[in-house]
Amino acid sequence: MKKKRMYSATALAAYTAVAVGATGVLAEETIFTDVSANHPYADGINALTAAGVVKGFGDGTFKPDTTVTRGQAAKMIAGALKLDTTNVKNPNFKDIETSNQYYNQIAALVATGFVNGYQDGTFRTADKITHNQFAKILRNVSAVYPVDATALLTEAKVVFNPTKQLTRGELSSVLATMLAGATPAPEPEPTPEPTPEPETNNYKLSIMHVNDTHGRVEEFPKLMTAVNEQRAKNPDALLLHAGDILSGTLYSNEFVGQADLPFINALKFDAITLGNHEFDLGSSPEGHKALVDFIKAAQFPVLTANVDFSKEALFTGMFSDLISSEPENGKIYSGMIKEVNGEKVGIFGLTTAETKDISSPGSIAFENYIDEATKAVKAFEDKGVNKIIALTHIGFDDNAAYDNDQILAKSVPGIDIIVGGHTHTELKEPVIVDTNTVGEKKDTTLIVQAKEYAGFLGTLDLEFDEQGVVVKHEGQLIKVADYANDEAGLKLLAPYKEKVDAISSAEIGVTLTEELVSPRTSETIKVGVRNSETVLGNIITDGMLTKAKQYTDKKVVMAMQNGGGIRAAIPAGNITTGQVITVLPFGNTLALMDVTGAEIKAAFEHAVKDAPKESGGFLHISGAKLEYDSSKEAGSRVVSVKYYDEATKTYVDVADTETYTVATNAFTAKGGDGFDMFKKAYEDGRVTDLGLSDWENLKEQLLSMKEIKYTTEGRIVDVATVEAK
Repeated sequence: MKKKRMYSATALAAYTAVAVGATGVLAEETIFTDVSANHPYADGINALTAAGVVKGFGDGTFKPDTTVTRGQAAKMIAGALKLDTTNVKNPNFKDIETSNQYYNQIAALVATGFVNGYQDGTFRTADKITHNQFAKILRNVSAVYPVDATALLTEAKVVFNPTKQLTRGELSSVLATMLAGATPAPEPEPTPEPTPEPETNNYKLSIMHVNDTHGRVEEFPKLMTAVNEQRAKNPDALLLHAGDILSGTLYSNEFVGQADLPFINALKFDAITLGNHEFDLGSSPEGHKALVDFIKAAQFPVLTANVDFSKEALFTGMFSDLISSEPENGKIYSGMIKEVNGEKVGIFGLTTAETKDISSPGSIAFENYIDEATKAVKAFEDKGVNKIIALTHIGFDDNAAYDNDQILAKSVPGIDIIVGGHTHTELKEPVIVDTNTVGEKKDTTLIVQAKEYAGFLGTLDLEFDEQGVVVKHEGQLIKVADYANDEAGLKLLAPYKEKVDAISSAEIGVTLTEELVSPRTSETIKVGVRNSETVLGNIITDGMLTKAKQYTDKKVVMAMQNGGGIRAAIPAGNITTGQVITVLPFGNTLALMDVTGAEIKAAFEHAVKDAPKESGGFLHISGAKLEYDSSKEAGSRVVSVKYYDEATKTYVDVADTETYTVATNAFTAKGGDGFDMFKKAYEDGRVTDLGLSDWENLKEQLLSMKEIKYTTEGRIVDVATVEAK
């Protein structure tokens, strides 16, 4: 297909003039009700609208902050470049029919080489497009038109963030800037036959990866099919798991990893690292026995360089704090050396130090991840290994006070690839880190992560030069749902599924007329279970308070539940046991704490420190009322904390010097989510674990309720929000 020229500024002005003549609207005028004249992208939006490239919605808005899909972006880009979309060849994507509304534009862009699809033969028109993906398209465009992607984004006032999803306003601004600023390019010469790439001594390595599967055992048969397909193409590809296999579903509750294990073994993982949820059962009567049993039966080594097991007797003889070139299955190492295609590849693991606050590791300790990573890299290099993978469960962009992959990549030279987990981040393409902490250039480190729940299989193909530096790469996420179930996998699943289905489907005897939601915030949802009072949070804490009062003669004044522990909604209809367990899947127990009023206030200051942003430590409450002001500085936000005094039938202020008995889950009582004031109470012997299951308490509370109210009650109020209204 013949490629069209870019418009010069003069041509665009002329084109706009024609549009003005037809519409009577100037590009400089405000066209849309939600795009004011001083909006950063107003010029671009109005110019493209006047030129007929884009249009708004029927309600008179443009919605500049709404994200665009790959299909929508294709339509806008093809329109801006004035590509011929009539005489197009079939791009042969298996998920796009000729009737698709974006078919012609996508076909035109594919023919020019400006866009392409995924390795599995799909284009995925409904997927959001990230800044990184858009920058790649601009680089493809620059092969034909004089476009500098970096300069173009800067001039268009778009702050580049590789994982951020592109908005309508950003895309409009970039396209308008490109049209207005580019000089006409000559018609391209006929494309010559591609010449074969010269032979190199580059070393090629392929990696498959998953993370945060969280007991989604039913997804494994499809994952097996996806992995088998990739291995058919590349039998030597590594398969790595970046942690959090345990906790999250009925399979985890019932089988504590033993339902996952047959699949993990059958998939032939080369290595896994340990996530924070692997340590969730540390405070149970059996302690970490389930984790130990899981590791001992594993047909692969476990890697983590910054976890100290020396004070936990159950792990005696299982951990070796060294880099092994002959790792044994069912053992834990700092790292290992694996020979792939005749070359040695070093792999080491890291587990987030945040585990001590968000799980129950007990006497297991966590060392500085930068120090341990530096030691691991040196150990590999001392053995002549210069291709190094960090298999991490520290998060792509998690709290820098603990650890995260981006800081790791900038801080530790010599790491080529970081296969990550923990933050459940969907990195559709590898993120490139090529500068250090002070902005100096460094050898490339690639970061990959495959979101969560075995929904994606990540793939990464790399080439290294003779010095072990990554010089070429291609990576993507393959959607596991698009694959059929592996028959052998279904046979493995059957006995576990039969038992789980029986538990899950048993109705408890309560019917909901509306869903009890457990929302997470987004661009459109501002109220979430981790930043606001919810009906489900109220019911959970009411059940905790009721149960606590039955088990003590003390006056229990309130109950608290961390929002991060509420993991799912309950849909309308007849409630089943499985649905209740899915809400509270971590096997927590009810605990009583004797704490001062000052400690209670400090706890609520900690709970609302990030509001209105989400925090797993946000506390839902029963028997009390909290007022806070999110406009104030963190640490000075609590306006008042009151508890319900049954004697006077009124709410009474919590007094700093008084001691109160409160109920919460054992995780929070031991200082989980950073509640240091509760940790101190636990260490002082002021906590009593009643050993009562949290999900069973919720089930009993639902059964006891004569009527379920589907509105919140004003237990938690942000006065800044009230005043703003």
